Amino acid sequence: MKWGRLRHHISPVSYPKSKNRRNVIVSEQQETVLIGQLLTLKENPFHCELKEAVHYERRGAIRIRNGKITDVGTADSVLPSPALDECIDYGDKLLVAGFVDAHVHYPQTAIIASWGKRLMDWLNSYTFPEEMRFGDAAYARKQANTYLDLAVAHGTTSFATYATIHPESVEAIFDAAKSRNMAVVAGKTCMDRNAPLGLCDTAHAAYEDSKCLIEKWHGKGRCHYAITPRFSPTSTEEQLQELGTLWKEHPDCLMQTHLSEQVEEIAWVSSLFPEARDYLDTYEHAGLLGEGAIFGHAIHLTEREKSRLKEVGASLIHCPTSNGFIGSGLFDMAGLSASRHRIGLATDTGGGSSFSMLRTMAAAYEIGQLNAGPLHASELLWLSTMGSAEALHLNNEVGSLEVGKYADITVLDLHSTPAIAQRAERAEDIWSALFPTIMMGDDRAVHAVWVAGQCLKNPEI
Repeated sequence: MKWGRLRHHISPVSYPKSKNRRNVIVSEQQETVLIGQLLTLKENPFHCELKEAVHYERRGAIRIRNGKITDVGTADSVLPSPALDECIDYGDKLLVAGFVDAHVHYPQTAIIASWGKRLMDWLNSYTFPEEMRFGDAAYARKQANTYLDLAVAHGTTSFATYATIHPESVEAIFDAAKSRNMAVVAGKTCMDRNAPLGLCDTAHAAYEDSKCLIEKWHGKGRCHYAITPRFSPTSTEEQLQELGTLWKEHPDCLMQTHLSEQVEEIAWVSSLFPEARDYLDTYEHAGLLGEGAIFGHAIHLTEREKSRLKEVGASLIHCPTSNGFIGSGLFDMAGLSASRHRIGLATDTGGGSSFSMLRTMAAAYEIGQLNAGPLHASELLWLSTMGSAEALHLNNEVGSLEVGKYADITVLDLHSTPAIAQRAERAEDIWSALFPTIMMGDDRAVHAVWVAGQCLKNPEI
């Protein structure tokens, strides 16, 4: 019997469901049990045997209480309790940890998939004019909610985003995420040169605005602040130093920026910082290198940069659709993972050409093939869940389906389209069943999305 045909022999169990599941406020006594195929990765499959990394249940269940996971196991072992509010049986659909998008520019939502040339052309033609609009708080709120609706529709439950120089843009994304109880990392994007005047602040303003936002938002609920210089070409040494001072004062914050995305960019950095040893040194000299540093792209790294990044435990974020769309280059996943760098995966909206982490996983596979390092489905799933959670230092609350973590869960339909379904019918195991959805899936494959125990996509199903 083919593995894929086993699905026809599953007999969903009937449990009581709540009559109105939309926007339900769950009391302390209410519980929810989700049933379906269950797959989670607790260890890194790049570094251990797959059987040691994976927890798979052909017929699994998750119990949720107060927004967190309280039990995980087989459907027979995770039995409904007397106080059970509802049990949702998803049949043969697959329960995985919610996707974690580790590098996003939510203000670029409206300009995604704009025709462009290279990085700076794209920034000047599309990004900077759009970001000028985010001084309008109403527009910022509208775009923040639009982005989050699209992200959730594609199965993303946590993310790290750049805002604009406007504090209003940071307030908007934190507010929007808070209303959905989503884990978010965000920060005011700081620039004081090589950008339009309307998008430039000063070294002092970058420090003061960021400090005020940290005091208001960091650690409040599921909101986490990241000190955010856009990248060295748009910050003077003085501004980088001010932000380094701020990070020293608030070491529990993260620091996110860009590093070595394109060869022209690296040459530009060299001309702007002639005394720096390399691109990374422009951040290191300012006190912006450490374990909580998150560097987007990191494609064209020198050996010294690789060594220092590994030494301090900084995170590198692979943005494959963006790297292809803007023509940046091939991220060395095989080499960097073998060296045990901390690596996450990201859409890089809107330089990236998709809101979907499924499409992003597919692009990572394709770039791996071009770079002599094809990735297994387990490695792709790791990067989009626990890998990104570790990169953002959120792995204590998200990234895997474990007791004590938030119930951030994506439910995948492994037969979402005729093309995917006919391929999945031939699957011999869970990985060959999942891989067609990774390569060909989109928002139609995301059947439901749970964030902190609340269903935000398809709550009526």
